[in-house]
Amino acid sequence: MKKKKKHLLFVLYIVLLAGAVFLLVRHFHIKNFHIIEPDVLYTSGQPRGMDYTRLLYKYHIGSIVNVRSASEHRERNWHNEEVTWVRNNGVNYFELPIEKNDYLPDQQTQDQFLAITADKVNLPVLVHDSNGRKRVSILAAVWAVKAKGFTAAEAVELVENIKEQPVLEAEKNFIAGLVK
Repeated sequence: MKKKKKHLLFVLYIVLLAGAVFLLVRHFHIKNFHIIEPDVLYTSGQPRGMDYTRLLYKYHIGSIVNVRSASEHRERNWHNEEVTWVRNNGVNYFELPIEKNDYLPDQQTQDQFLAITADKVNLPVLVHDSNGRKRVSILAAVWAVKAKGFTAAEAVELVENIKEQPVLEAEKNFIAGLVK
């Protein structure tokens, strides 16, 4: 009987330890976080809770660029949390709304994003949307081509790394148009 009790306590201990590790990892995990260029540009999905503190203290984020549209602002009250956090921590905040379905940014949005990343006061910049894949990867490609001189092939590779999916034909054509 004692052996069975010890075994049960051991299993309980392992389950509690695994739960603690899971919570700790989630506590310090930013959804789809990518370092595009250290101290300049980062991309991610929507930060939550302690993610903001990690972004500030580990990556020294100077600005957050939110590309979510106004219709997405009411999801789980993330918008109020983000705006309050940036105000309280001296981080610049920009909204460049890009629709989820039509996620290739127009020229005005591209120019605004490039102006934000070109201003040293804003660096480093985190650009995010809900999941950190399509919209932010395309804006990262705009920055890579226009500000860093990437080739279309290099920008496509960057987009694939961020999206973790093959680049669509429309995205390839968009990126090719940036190089011209």
